[in-house]
Amino acid sequence: MTDHLAQAHDLLATHPIVDGHNDFPWALREQVHYDLDQRDMATDLTAYTHTDLPRLRAGGVGAQFWSVFVRSDFQGDTAVSATLEQIDVVRRFTDRYATDLRPAVTADDMEAARTEGRIASLMGAEGGHSINCSLATLRTLYDLGVRYMTLTHNDNVPWADSATDEPKAHGLTRFGEEVVREMNRLGMLVDLSHVSADTMRDALRVTEAPVVFSHSSARAVCDHPRNIPDDVLAQLPANGGVAMATFVPKFVLPEAVAWTREADENMRAHGLHPLEMTPAAMKVQRAFEEANPRPMATVSTVADHLDHMREVAGIDHIGIGGDFDGTAFTPDGLGDVAGYPNLVAELLDRRWSPADLAKLTWQNAVRTLRGAEDAARAAQTTRGPSIATIDQLDGTDAAE
Repeated sequence: MTDHLAQAHDLLATHPIVDGHNDFPWALREQVHYDLDQRDMATDLTAYTHTDLPRLRAGGVGAQFWSVFVRSDFQGDTAVSATLEQIDVVRRFTDRYATDLRPAVTADDMEAARTEGRIASLMGAEGGHSINCSLATLRTLYDLGVRYMTLTHNDNVPWADSATDEPKAHGLTRFGEEVVREMNRLGMLVDLSHVSADTMRDALRVTEAPVVFSHSSARAVCDHPRNIPDDVLAQLPANGGVAMATFVPKFVLPEAVAWTREADENMRAHGLHPLEMTPAAMKVQRAFEEANPRPMATVSTVADHLDHMREVAGIDHIGIGGDFDGTAFTPDGLGDVAGYPNLVAELLDRRWSPADLAKLTWQNAVRTLRGAEDAARAAQTTRGPSIATIDQLDGTDAAE
Protein backbone atom coordinates (compact mmCIF):
# COMPACT_ATOMS: atom_id res chain seq x y z
CA MET A 1 0.00 0.00 0.00
CA THR A 2 2.95 2.34 0.60
CA ASP A 3 3.88 2.30 -3.08
CA HIS A 4 0.25 2.79 -4.02
CA LEU A 5 0.00 5.80 -1.72
CA ALA A 6 2.97 7.39 -3.48
CA GLN A 7 1.36 6.59 -6.83
CA ALA A 8 -1.88 8.14 -5.59
CA HIS A 9 -0.14 11.41 -4.76
CA ASP A 10 1.53 11.41 -8.20
CA LEU A 11 -1.79 10.81 -9.95
CA LEU A 12 -3.56 13.55 -8.00
CA ALA A 13 -0.84 16.03 -8.94
CA THR A 14 -2.04 15.69 -12.54
CA HIS A 15 -5.69 14.73 -12.12
CA PRO A 16 -6.75 16.23 -8.79
CA ILE A 17 -9.96 15.53 -6.93
CA VAL A 18 -13.17 17.28 -7.90
CA ASP A 19 -15.22 16.95 -4.73
CA GLY A 20 -18.95 17.38 -5.22
CA HIS A 21 -19.96 18.50 -1.75
CA ASN A 22 -18.34 20.22 1.24
CA ASP A 23 -20.29 21.95 4.03
CA PHE A 24 -17.49 24.20 5.31
CA PRO A 25 -19.68 27.32 4.73
CA TRP A 26 -22.29 25.94 7.14
CA ALA A 27 -19.57 25.21 9.69
CA LEU A 28 -18.51 28.85 9.44
CA ARG A 29 -22.10 29.94 10.03
CA GLU A 30 -22.64 27.68 13.03
CA GLN A 31 -19.27 28.09 14.71
CA VAL A 32 -18.24 31.72 14.19
CA HIS A 33 -21.13 33.49 12.44
CA TYR A 34 -19.01 33.86 9.28
CA ASP A 35 -16.08 35.58 11.02
CA LEU A 36 -13.19 34.49 8.77
CA ASP A 37 -10.62 35.89 11.21
CA GLN A 38 -11.69 33.22 13.70
CA ARG A 39 -11.43 30.41 11.14
CA ASP A 40 -8.40 31.28 9.01
CA MET A 41 -8.44 28.72 6.19
CA ALA A 42 -4.73 29.20 5.63
CA THR A 43 -4.03 27.65 9.05
CA ASP A 44 -4.59 24.21 10.56
CA LEU A 45 -8.27 24.06 11.59
CA THR A 46 -8.22 20.38 12.59
CA ALA A 47 -9.64 21.19 16.02
CA TYR A 48 -12.74 22.76 14.43
CA THR A 49 -13.44 21.50 10.91
CA HIS A 50 -12.64 18.83 8.35
CA THR A 51 -11.43 21.50 5.94
CA ASP A 52 -8.64 24.05 5.56
CA LEU A 53 -6.29 25.00 2.75
CA PRO A 54 -3.26 23.00 3.94
CA ARG A 55 -5.36 19.83 4.14
CA LEU A 56 -7.06 20.50 0.78
CA ARG A 57 -3.57 20.69 -0.71
CA ALA A 58 -2.45 17.54 1.11
CA GLY A 59 -5.54 15.75 -0.17
CA GLY A 60 -4.88 16.60 -3.79
CA VAL A 61 -8.10 18.58 -4.22
CA GLY A 62 -8.26 20.55 -7.47
CA ALA A 63 -11.90 21.65 -7.44
CA GLN A 64 -14.43 21.96 -4.66
CA PHE A 65 -18.17 22.44 -4.89
CA TRP A 66 -18.88 24.37 -1.70
CA SER A 67 -22.39 23.61 -0.49
CA VAL A 68 -24.39 26.76 0.19
CA PHE A 69 -26.71 24.56 2.24
CA VAL A 70 -29.36 25.78 4.64
CA ARG A 71 -31.36 23.38 6.79
CA SER A 72 -34.76 22.38 5.44
CA ASP A 73 -36.51 23.67 8.56
CA PHE A 74 -35.57 27.09 7.18
CA GLN A 75 -38.52 28.05 5.00
CA GLY A 76 -39.74 30.86 2.75
CA ASP A 77 -37.79 34.10 2.65
CA THR A 78 -35.73 32.93 5.65
CA ALA A 79 -34.32 30.09 3.53
CA VAL A 80 -33.56 32.43 0.64
CA SER A 81 -31.78 34.96 2.87
CA ALA A 82 -29.73 32.27 4.58
CA THR A 83 -28.73 30.85 1.19
CA LEU A 84 -27.57 34.31 0.12
CA GLU A 85 -25.50 34.55 3.30
CA GLN A 86 -23.91 31.21 2.46
CA ILE A 87 -23.08 32.39 -1.05
CA ASP A 88 -21.62 35.57 0.39
CA VAL A 89 -19.18 33.74 2.66
CA VAL A 90 -17.97 31.50 -0.18
CA ARG A 91 -17.31 34.56 -2.30
CA ARG A 92 -15.55 36.25 0.60
CA PHE A 93 -13.20 33.39 1.39
CA THR A 94 -12.52 32.75 -2.29
CA ASP A 95 -11.46 36.40 -2.63
CA ARG A 96 -9.51 36.33 0.64
CA TYR A 97 -7.47 33.27 -0.36
CA ALA A 98 -7.09 34.06 -4.04
CA THR A 99 -3.59 32.58 -4.16
CA ASP A 100 -5.09 29.16 -3.47
CA LEU A 101 -8.71 29.44 -4.60
CA ARG A 102 -10.01 30.45 -8.01
CA PRO A 103 -13.68 31.34 -8.56
CA ALA A 104 -15.17 28.90 -11.07
CA VAL A 105 -18.54 28.78 -12.82
CA THR A 106 -17.64 26.83 -15.97
CA ALA A 107 -15.71 23.73 -16.96
CA ASP A 108 -13.14 26.01 -18.61
CA ASP A 109 -12.70 27.82 -15.28
CA MET A 110 -12.00 24.46 -13.63
CA GLU A 111 -9.35 23.63 -16.20
CA ALA A 112 -7.82 27.09 -15.87
CA ALA A 113 -7.57 26.66 -12.09
CA ARG A 114 -5.80 23.34 -12.57
CA THR A 115 -3.33 24.94 -14.97
CA GLU A 116 -2.67 27.75 -12.48
CA GLY A 117 -2.22 25.36 -9.56
CA ARG A 118 -5.22 26.78 -7.74
CA ILE A 119 -8.33 25.03 -6.40
CA ALA A 120 -11.44 25.76 -8.46
CA SER A 121 -14.07 27.14 -6.08
CA LEU A 122 -17.63 26.34 -7.19
CA MET A 123 -20.99 26.49 -5.40
CA GLY A 124 -23.96 24.16 -5.12
CA ALA A 125 -27.26 24.90 -3.37
CA GLU A 126 -28.60 22.02 -1.28
CA GLY A 127 -32.38 21.84 -1.29
CA GLY A 128 -35.13 23.38 -3.41
CA HIS A 129 -36.44 25.21 -0.34
CA SER A 130 -33.63 27.69 -1.10
CA ILE A 131 -35.64 29.11 -4.03
CA ASN A 132 -38.99 29.37 -2.20
CA CYS A 133 -40.91 28.06 -5.24
CA SER A 134 -39.61 30.94 -7.38
CA LEU A 135 -37.94 30.46 -10.76
CA ALA A 136 -36.72 34.07 -10.61
CA THR A 137 -34.91 33.22 -7.38
CA LEU A 138 -33.42 30.16 -9.09
CA ARG A 139 -32.08 32.40 -11.86
CA THR A 140 -30.65 34.81 -9.31
CA LEU A 141 -28.76 31.99 -7.59
CA TYR A 142 -27.34 31.02 -10.98
CA ASP A 143 -26.30 34.63 -11.63
CA LEU A 144 -24.52 34.63 -8.25
CA GLY A 145 -22.48 31.58 -9.29
CA VAL A 146 -24.46 28.56 -8.06
CA ARG A 147 -23.89 25.69 -10.50
CA TYR A 148 -26.00 22.92 -9.04
CA MET A 149 -29.10 22.69 -6.92
CA THR A 150 -30.08 19.58 -4.98
CA LEU A 151 -33.83 19.38 -5.59
CA THR A 152 -34.62 18.56 -1.94
CA HIS A 153 -32.79 18.15 1.33
CA ASN A 154 -34.11 15.90 4.12
CA ASP A 155 -37.70 17.13 3.79
CA ASN A 156 -40.04 17.33 0.82
CA VAL A 157 -40.49 20.59 -1.02
CA PRO A 158 -43.95 21.35 -2.46
CA TRP A 159 -42.83 20.18 -5.90
CA ALA A 160 -40.52 17.21 -5.19
CA ASP A 161 -40.21 14.33 -2.75
CA SER A 162 -37.19 13.79 -0.52
CA ALA A 163 -35.64 10.38 0.14
CA THR A 164 -36.16 10.81 3.88
CA ASP A 165 -39.72 12.17 4.07
CA GLU A 166 -43.14 10.60 3.49
CA PRO A 167 -44.02 10.54 -0.23
CA LYS A 168 -46.42 13.27 -1.25
CA ALA A 169 -45.83 14.15 -4.91
CA HIS A 170 -44.48 10.65 -5.71
CA GLY A 171 -41.68 12.25 -7.68
CA LEU A 172 -41.89 15.64 -9.35
CA THR A 173 -45.01 17.74 -9.76
CA ARG A 174 -45.60 19.74 -12.94
CA PHE A 175 -43.84 22.70 -11.32
CA GLY A 176 -40.98 20.40 -10.31
CA GLU A 177 -40.58 19.39 -13.93
CA GLU A 178 -40.49 23.08 -14.87
CA VAL A 179 -37.74 23.66 -12.27
CA VAL A 180 -35.66 20.94 -13.96
CA ARG A 181 -36.25 22.43 -17.41
CA GLU A 182 -35.30 25.92 -16.21
CA MET A 183 -32.14 24.57 -14.60
CA ASN A 184 -31.33 22.93 -17.93
CA ARG A 185 -31.89 26.23 -19.75
CA LEU A 186 -29.60 28.05 -17.34
CA GLY A 187 -26.82 25.45 -17.29
CA MET A 188 -27.31 24.62 -13.61
CA LEU A 189 -26.75 20.95 -12.84
CA VAL A 190 -29.75 19.06 -11.47
CA ASP A 191 -28.47 17.38 -8.29
CA LEU A 192 -30.36 14.22 -7.34
CA SER A 193 -28.73 13.48 -3.99
CA HIS A 194 -31.28 13.55 -1.15
CA VAL A 195 -34.29 13.02 -3.43
CA SER A 196 -36.56 9.99 -3.49
CA ALA A 197 -36.02 7.29 -6.09
CA ASP A 198 -39.23 8.39 -7.85
CA THR A 199 -37.94 11.96 -8.00
CA MET A 200 -34.65 10.66 -9.46
CA ARG A 201 -36.54 8.78 -12.16
CA ASP A 202 -38.82 11.72 -12.97
CA ALA A 203 -35.87 14.10 -13.22
CA LEU A 204 -33.99 11.74 -15.54
CA ARG A 205 -37.10 11.49 -17.71
CA VAL A 206 -37.48 15.29 -17.97
CA THR A 207 -33.91 16.56 -18.08
CA GLU A 208 -32.25 17.65 -21.30
CA ALA A 209 -28.82 17.79 -19.64
CA PRO A 210 -26.53 15.55 -17.61
CA VAL A 211 -27.41 15.29 -13.91
CA VAL A 212 -25.22 14.94 -10.86
CA PHE A 213 -25.49 13.09 -7.57
CA SER A 214 -23.22 15.36 -5.54
CA HIS A 215 -22.90 13.02 -2.53
CA SER A 216 -24.66 9.65 -2.74
CA SER A 217 -23.51 6.05 -2.75
CA ALA A 218 -24.93 2.70 -3.90
CA ARG A 219 -28.19 1.41 -2.40
CA ALA A 220 -27.32 -2.17 -3.39
CA VAL A 221 -24.29 -1.99 -1.08
CA CYS A 222 -25.95 -0.08 1.78
CA ASP A 223 -29.74 -0.08 1.74
CA HIS A 224 -30.37 3.51 2.79
CA PRO A 225 -32.94 5.70 0.96
CA ARG A 226 -30.28 8.40 0.50
CA ASN A 227 -28.39 6.08 -1.85
CA ILE A 228 -28.92 5.41 -5.55
CA PRO A 229 -30.81 2.33 -6.77
CA ASP A 230 -29.18 0.28 -9.50
CA ASP A 231 -31.89 1.04 -12.08
CA VAL A 232 -31.09 4.75 -11.68
CA LEU A 233 -27.32 4.22 -11.83
CA ALA A 234 -27.87 2.26 -15.03
CA GLN A 235 -29.50 5.33 -16.66
CA LEU A 236 -26.43 7.53 -16.25
CA PRO A 237 -24.59 6.44 -19.42
CA ALA A 238 -27.52 7.57 -21.59
CA ASN A 239 -27.88 10.77 -19.58
CA GLY A 240 -24.16 11.62 -19.42
CA GLY A 241 -24.18 12.51 -15.73
CA VAL A 242 -22.06 11.52 -12.74
CA ALA A 243 -22.74 9.87 -9.37
CA MET A 244 -20.30 11.09 -6.71
CA ALA A 245 -19.84 8.60 -3.88
CA THR A 246 -20.13 9.99 -0.38
CA PHE A 247 -18.17 9.00 2.73
CA VAL A 248 -20.89 9.46 5.39
CA PRO A 249 -20.81 6.26 7.48
CA LYS A 250 -24.59 5.86 7.78
CA PHE A 251 -24.83 5.92 3.96
CA VAL A 252 -21.99 3.49 3.27
CA LEU A 253 -21.96 0.98 6.15
CA PRO A 254 -25.18 -0.97 6.87
CA GLU A 255 -24.22 -1.46 10.51
CA ALA A 256 -23.96 2.31 10.98
CA VAL A 257 -27.57 3.04 9.97
CA ALA A 258 -29.24 1.98 13.23
CA TRP A 259 -26.41 3.41 15.33
CA THR A 260 -26.79 6.82 13.69
CA ARG A 261 -30.54 6.76 14.23
CA GLU A 262 -29.91 6.33 17.95
CA ALA A 263 -27.29 9.11 17.91
CA ASP A 264 -29.82 11.43 16.24
CA GLU A 265 -32.43 10.63 18.89
CA ASN A 266 -29.85 11.41 21.56
CA MET A 267 -29.25 14.80 19.97
CA ARG A 268 -32.98 15.56 19.97
CA ALA A 269 -33.19 14.49 23.62
CA HIS A 270 -30.60 17.17 24.36
CA GLY A 271 -32.65 19.79 22.48
CA LEU A 272 -30.31 19.77 19.48
CA HIS A 273 -30.93 19.31 15.77
CA PRO A 274 -29.24 16.09 14.56
CA LEU A 275 -27.34 18.06 11.91
CA GLU A 276 -26.03 20.65 14.37
CA MET A 277 -22.22 20.70 14.56
CA THR A 278 -21.54 23.51 17.02
CA PRO A 279 -18.95 22.77 19.74
CA ALA A 280 -21.78 22.04 22.20
CA ALA A 281 -23.44 19.65 19.76
CA MET A 282 -20.19 17.86 19.01
CA LYS A 283 -19.59 17.40 22.74
CA VAL A 284 -22.94 15.58 22.94
CA GLN A 285 -22.07 13.46 19.90
CA ARG A 286 -18.66 12.47 21.24
CA ALA A 287 -20.11 11.54 24.63
CA PHE A 288 -22.67 9.30 22.93
CA GLU A 289 -19.97 7.71 20.78
CA GLU A 290 -17.82 7.02 23.84
CA ALA A 291 -20.71 5.30 25.63
CA ASN A 292 -21.89 3.52 22.47
CA PRO A 293 -18.92 2.63 20.23
CA ARG A 294 -19.96 3.08 16.62
CA PRO A 295 -19.48 0.62 13.79
CA MET A 296 -16.46 1.89 11.88
CA ALA A 297 -16.57 2.51 8.16
CA THR A 298 -13.20 2.46 6.41
CA VAL A 299 -11.60 3.44 3.14
CA SER A 300 -12.39 -0.08 1.96
CA THR A 301 -16.10 0.46 2.72
CA VAL A 302 -16.20 3.47 0.38
CA ALA A 303 -14.18 1.60 -2.26
CA ASP A 304 -16.80 -1.17 -2.21
CA HIS A 305 -19.40 1.40 -3.25
CA LEU A 306 -17.20 2.74 -6.02
CA ASP A 307 -16.56 -0.78 -7.31
CA HIS A 308 -20.29 -1.39 -7.51
CA MET A 309 -21.09 2.00 -9.02
CA ARG A 310 -18.43 1.47 -11.69
CA GLU A 311 -19.91 -1.94 -12.51
CA VAL A 312 -23.46 -0.59 -12.92
CA ALA A 313 -23.00 2.96 -14.25
CA GLY A 314 -19.59 2.62 -15.92
CA ILE A 315 -16.28 4.28 -15.25
CA ASP A 316 -17.31 7.45 -17.10
CA HIS A 317 -20.14 8.20 -14.67
CA ILE A 318 -18.72 8.10 -11.16
CA GLY A 319 -16.97 10.63 -8.95
CA ILE A 320 -16.40 11.65 -5.32
CA GLY A 321 -18.47 13.84 -2.98
CA GLY A 322 -17.17 13.43 0.55
CA ASP A 323 -19.68 15.61 2.49
CA PHE A 324 -16.94 16.83 4.81
CA ASP A 325 -18.11 19.27 7.48
CA GLY A 326 -21.63 18.00 6.83
CA THR A 327 -21.26 14.91 8.99
CA ALA A 328 -20.21 14.42 12.59
CA PHE A 329 -18.59 11.07 11.81
CA THR A 330 -16.21 9.95 9.07
CA PRO A 331 -14.63 6.65 7.98
CA ASP A 332 -11.26 5.52 9.27
CA GLY A 333 -8.67 6.84 6.81
CA LEU A 334 -11.04 9.50 5.46
CA GLY A 335 -11.20 11.73 8.49
CA ASP A 336 -10.85 15.02 6.62
CA VAL A 337 -10.06 16.49 3.21
CA ALA A 338 -6.45 15.29 3.42
CA GLY A 339 -7.64 11.68 3.15
CA TYR A 340 -8.43 11.36 -0.57
CA PRO A 341 -5.03 9.82 -1.45
CA ASN A 342 -5.87 6.92 0.87
CA LEU A 343 -8.95 6.16 -1.21
CA VAL A 344 -7.05 6.42 -4.49
CA ALA A 345 -4.37 4.09 -3.07
CA GLU A 346 -7.06 1.57 -2.07
CA LEU A 347 -8.47 1.65 -5.62
CA LEU A 348 -4.98 1.17 -7.07
CA ASP A 349 -4.65 -1.82 -4.77
CA ARG A 350 -7.89 -3.11 -6.34
CA ARG A 351 -6.27 -2.76 -9.77
CA TRP A 352 -8.04 0.35 -10.96
CA SER A 353 -5.94 1.79 -13.75
CA PRO A 354 -4.50 5.33 -13.67
CA ALA A 355 -6.71 6.16 -16.67
CA ASP A 356 -9.82 5.04 -14.78
CA LEU A 357 -8.79 6.96 -11.68
CA ALA A 358 -8.24 10.14 -13.71
CA LYS A 359 -11.87 9.87 -14.82
CA LEU A 360 -13.05 9.33 -11.24
CA THR A 361 -11.06 12.19 -9.73
CA TRP A 362 -11.23 14.91 -12.39
CA GLN A 363 -12.46 14.17 -15.88
CA ASN A 364 -16.00 12.94 -15.28
CA ALA A 365 -17.09 15.90 -13.18
CA VAL A 366 -15.60 18.44 -15.59
CA ARG A 367 -17.27 16.71 -18.55
CA THR A 368 -20.63 16.69 -16.78
CA LEU A 369 -20.55 20.44 -16.10
CA ARG A 370 -19.50 21.03 -19.70
CA GLY A 371 -22.44 18.90 -20.83
CA ALA A 372 -24.83 21.07 -18.84
CA GLU A 373 -23.32 24.17 -20.47
CA ASP A 374 -23.78 22.67 -23.95
CA ALA A 375 -27.39 21.74 -23.20
CA ALA A 376 -28.07 25.27 -21.94
CA ARG A 377 -26.77 26.83 -25.13
CA ALA A 378 -29.09 24.61 -27.15
CA ALA A 379 -32.10 25.29 -24.91
CA GLN A 380 -31.59 29.05 -25.00
CA THR A 381 -32.04 29.05 -28.76
CA THR A 382 -35.61 27.78 -28.37
CA ARG A 383 -36.97 29.30 -25.14
CA GLY A 384 -36.51 32.19 -22.77
CA PRO A 385 -36.76 32.39 -18.98
CA SER A 386 -39.77 30.60 -17.56
CA ILE A 387 -42.27 32.77 -15.71
CA ALA A 388 -44.42 29.82 -14.61
CA THR A 389 -45.56 29.71 -11.00
CA ILE A 390 -46.35 26.78 -8.77
CA ASP A 391 -49.95 28.02 -8.44
CA GLN A 392 -50.39 27.96 -12.21
CA LEU A 393 -48.94 24.47 -12.67
CA ASP A 394 -49.85 22.65 -9.44
CA GLY A 395 -52.88 24.54 -8.12
CA THR A 396 -53.39 27.40 -5.74
CA ASP A 397 -52.72 25.39 -2.57
CA ALA A 398 -49.56 23.68 -3.80
CA ALA A 399 -46.98 25.89 -2.04
CA GLU A 400 -48.64 25.58 1.37
